[in-house]
Amino acid sequence: MNIETFFDERTWTMTYVVYDAQTRDAVVVDPVLDYEPWSGRTWSESVDRVLAFLRGKELTLHYILETHAHADHLSGSQMIKQAYPDAQVAIGERITTVQKTFKHIFDLPDEFATDGRQFDRLWKEGETVGAGSLQFEVLFTPGHTPACATYRFGDVVFTGDALFMPDMGTGRCDFPAGSADDLYTSVHDRLYALPDDTRVLVGHDYMPGGRPLAWETTIGDSKRANVQLRAETAREDFVKFRTARDASLDAPKLLFQSVQVNVDAGHLPAPHANGIRYLKIPLNVFRPQGK
Repeated sequence: MNIETFFDERTWTMTYVVYDAQTRDAVVVDPVLDYEPWSGRTWSESVDRVLAFLRGKELTLHYILETHAHADHLSGSQMIKQAYPDAQVAIGERITTVQKTFKHIFDLPDEFATDGRQFDRLWKEGETVGAGSLQFEVLFTPGHTPACATYRFGDVVFTGDALFMPDMGTGRCDFPAGSADDLYTSVHDRLYALPDDTRVLVGHDYMPGGRPLAWETTIGDSKRANVQLRAETAREDFVKFRTARDASLDAPKLLFQSVQVNVDAGHLPAPHANGIRYLKIPLNVFRPQGK
């Protein structure tokens, strides 16, 4: 099994292509659609890099895997699917909870379904999936959002926003239906139960302290050195820290634009009668404590 990593420096996001060089089977994890909020412009630079790699390696793409409904970038899943129509866009089945929550926040039309049908496949907890010669297990790791999933390919896990590099910690938990207590269970009780030599590939890296970009650690290193959640960290201490930390954070710059698209499986809103697409930006919905 091989892994190719792509970094979007605008949103600090990692996209991965997991592939078998012999059989040419592949999946993509967390693709990015480029978006500039000041002008409302979308473009395909990040997707094009992934597509060029897939085509250059002559890979057969089976799945486009979303770890969750991202709040910091628009998903490029539908653009990749346009190039590979047989590939399935997939996410954990608890995405329905996120859809119901944000349908109300965005006042989406009655016809917007909240049963996950926008995605080609909804994973169940613990499901084992074949993608040609590749095989992976779906581990639900909620907390950052209720629908977060980790994908385990043998000795490698793709943790999305649940677990970051040791000097970054974990994902925030203050989005609607997020839970620091759930995240503790997901990381401490679920991920830290994996073998110490399990490779951890993260969803973002913000290069704290100006260090070079990094996207891979191990379960053992995380248990020993994660700045927010080590193996010996007590649940109440983590929940207290995470809650206080999240209360000091501003909302992600692309929160509403991203979630609005991503709960719809990466589909952009349909054009209005004038041929223009619009995103809704609700006012005073997300306000950290003390702000």
